[in-house]
Amino acid sequence: MKCPFCGHPDSQVKDSRPSDDGAAIRRRRSCPNCGGRFTTFERVQLRELVILKRNGRRTPFDRDKLERSLAIALRKRPIQPEQVEQMVSRIVRQLESLGETEIPSSVVGDFIMKALKGVDEVAYVRYASVYKDFRATGDFARFLGDEGLDDDPGASRG
Repeated sequence: MKCPFCGHPDSQVKDSRPSDDGAAIRRRRSCPNCGGRFTTFERVQLRELVILKRNGRRTPFDRDKLERSLAIALRKRPIQPEQVEQMVSRIVRQLESLGETEIPSSVVGDFIMKALKGVDEVAYVRYASVYKDFRATGDFARFLGDEGLDDDPGASRG
């Protein structure tokens, strides 16, 4: 595996073990050129998934992009990195189990929304604001009301 620090084409595996959820192999690697250490994950990929965007474009599914989207929504929230990794793995398994190679981006978004709602309501609303393209504060209010997340709509704010 190519070193992410110096670009050397080879690295040495120092340690291998199953990941927490058992769906991947975690490998600690070392670069013989610069001495840099890094971690890689090896996963089974059942099929190549393609995401069908709203504009009709097709792009290969990118697990890292899914992870980044969740990380943005969960930023500064009390969620452990292992929980994020488990969410990502669960969503990927759901996508693969659909049996389709082309999946509309809306299906991916719905799976993400469902996963976030079960983990952290603030992250859920953050993601929804981008996914559903909120334009004004009224969009938030409507969404919170529709989702039953407006705990006390009559409470004074001040």
